[in-house]
Amino acid sequence: MPSAGLAPRRVVQLTALSAMFVAFAAQLAGALLPNVPTFAAASAAGLALDLYLQRKQPGLLSLLGKIRFDVTIRQLLRDMLILVGLLRIEGINPLHEQSPLTIALLLFYGLHFACQAVAVLVRRRRTVPIVTRNIDTSSLGLTAAPPRILSRRPGHRLLNFSVPATAGLLVTAITRDATWGGIGLGIALALSLGGTVYLGTWLLPGKRAANDRQVLEWLNAWLAEYQPTVGMYFSGGTTSAYQANMWLSTLAALDGKPLIVLRERFMVQKIDATDVPIVCIPKVAQLMALEHSTLQVLLHPANSGKTSQVLRIPSIKHAFINHGESDKLSSCNPYAKAYDEVWVAGPAARERYQLADIGVEDKDVVEVGRPQLAPIRPYAGGPTSPYTTVLYAPTWEGWTNDPGNTSVILAGENIVRELLADPKVRLLYKPHPMTGSVDPRAGRANDRIKTMIAEANARRGGDRPGPEAAAALERATAELNALTSTKFGTSADEAERMMLQGSPDTGRAAAVSAATAAWEAAYWASFPEWEHQIVTGPRPAIYSCFNQADLLISDVSSVVSDYLTSEKPYAVANTSGLTEDDFRAGFPTVRAAAILDPEATGVPALLEAVRNPEKDTLAAARAELKEHLLGPSDPPSLVRFNGAALTLAAKADERRARMAARLASEIPAQREDVSEAEAAMSEEEQELEPNGSTDDAVNA
Repeated sequence: MPSAGLAPRRVVQLTALSAMFVAFAAQLAGALLPNVPTFAAASAAGLALDLYLQRKQPGLLSLLGKIRFDVTIRQLLRDMLILVGLLRIEGINPLHEQSPLTIALLLFYGLHFACQAVAVLVRRRRTVPIVTRNIDTSSLGLTAAPPRILSRRPGHRLLNFSVPATAGLLVTAITRDATWGGIGLGIALALSLGGTVYLGTWLLPGKRAANDRQVLEWLNAWLAEYQPTVGMYFSGGTTSAYQANMWLSTLAALDGKPLIVLRERFMVQKIDATDVPIVCIPKVAQLMALEHSTLQVLLHPANSGKTSQVLRIPSIKHAFINHGESDKLSSCNPYAKAYDEVWVAGPAARERYQLADIGVEDKDVVEVGRPQLAPIRPYAGGPTSPYTTVLYAPTWEGWTNDPGNTSVILAGENIVRELLADPKVRLLYKPHPMTGSVDPRAGRANDRIKTMIAEANARRGGDRPGPEAAAALERATAELNALTSTKFGTSADEAERMMLQGSPDTGRAAAVSAATAAWEAAYWASFPEWEHQIVTGPRPAIYSCFNQADLLISDVSSVVSDYLTSEKPYAVANTSGLTEDDFRAGFPTVRAAAILDPEATGVPALLEAVRNPEKDTLAAARAELKEHLLGPSDPPSLVRFNGAALTLAAKADERRARMAARLASEIPAQREDVSEAEAAMSEEEQELEPNGSTDDAVNA
């Protein structure tokens, strides 16, 4: 199925490329024969096709760039063929008519490259060394970005500004009147010159961005004024932002002044709506500014290559909080011993680290629970709806590419097939966002599962919510988007986004929370209760799906641990090749789960137990395992997490006090040494000069 889905797109791309080369061939033939209709039509069609592909298929044109056939080469070739055609067409004087046109065309290209040079200078001047969000940057004098077509899209600029020149030259070819070519080239030259001059105004003092030194001085001043105490440090790829986003509400609720420290510029816009100040510091040298700040604790939801850089700062204490806990080996990474403390949910993770024997000492492990699980509603008995809602949320294949990591490849289609075969099941399918990123088989299986669900929905029928439900969702979406996103113009760059994303409005966090709850309610109400759903975007969140589900089917992953807080029934697919007994013994999180084999033969019995709670033999085991995995419910997890942060902050203060005391004791000793050295030197001078002072000796 996936290959069939991709085939039409590939056909379109091949057709577009073929049409482009046909246009060039027809233009060449029309110029050499000469055949004016063919020549003019091919020239115009080639430019129109290039303009279309620039907007609709930029990826396809990037492939042409890799073979040195980029937009500049293509347009230059078109213009050269036009000049060749004008030479071949009778009635156009090459010396008196075409030469001025050729010179004007060369000037046009000269202005194009001049504009590109100015664009490079403007981009460099506007690239700030740090990127911020939720911080007032008005004192930096940031300004709006120049039009994108001038500053960042040279290909679009060349093609668009070439339209009047090409049109004028083609009219000249048809009418044999060089005036039209002169008019077209004049317009193109005016556009290029005007664009270059206008773009150059961003190099003037009024629009010039602050330089690196000024920005870093501003950052140090802001840190001194804000006085952050606890922060979250995050570095990762484009699909990893969820690892940080799950901790935003917890970070905002901590005592003190929170801060988010990022390392990749693109990640600033990947972080969900929050009122916590965000600072992205890409370079290591500038990261060291945190050492002289009041920051006491940094929390790390993930390991990355850049984590070692911030660990060099001794004045800050570091705690690894992870982005989820499971029985997989990745939950006990040896890198964890680099942190001052490792914060885990409950006793199970503590035991996991000790059994792994990777160098993490038990005294450095702190149980804090999972504070972000508070929105998950507890188990309230069997399904109350005619339909049993089953959430199938498999994890991804992981870096180890172990078949036991994800059930999608070996068991996913069988699980979904068994669920879809039950007419009283509503399936929610939420695959991991990185599914297929390592093993293409997982991606293909994921596509097939989506196709199966779509086909099952096509076979079903029933009443649907009225238009008012869709209208309510539209209103809720608009309200939530207005609160959680900033509208940028198409030309906005990092500097302009920093300017627009300043200090948040008072009460925005509470408004976002209320709007999110309203959106989730409207979202689920907009679908009929019999319809299966594929959930792949950031909304609704996984915890919202938990609240909809009567049953979870997943893999050995943090999803299972988080879902257990509800104490609802759950099942885990065993695709590891182990026997069920060995599987339960090797992975503590599945001890209270129903185990599904790769053929998913146990799905009907599992559904029966969910619908009839008296047949559920694992309820007591789930309650016991919940406390083992997530810790006690009293005191609440957020209270324990906040206490751990305050305790670690106190340790950071103690170290700073010790270092300050040591420095204070060393300075007098150094002064005494200097005084003794000066005294000894004075005695030596007196011995060398028995008849008087140095000045007397010089005067003598």
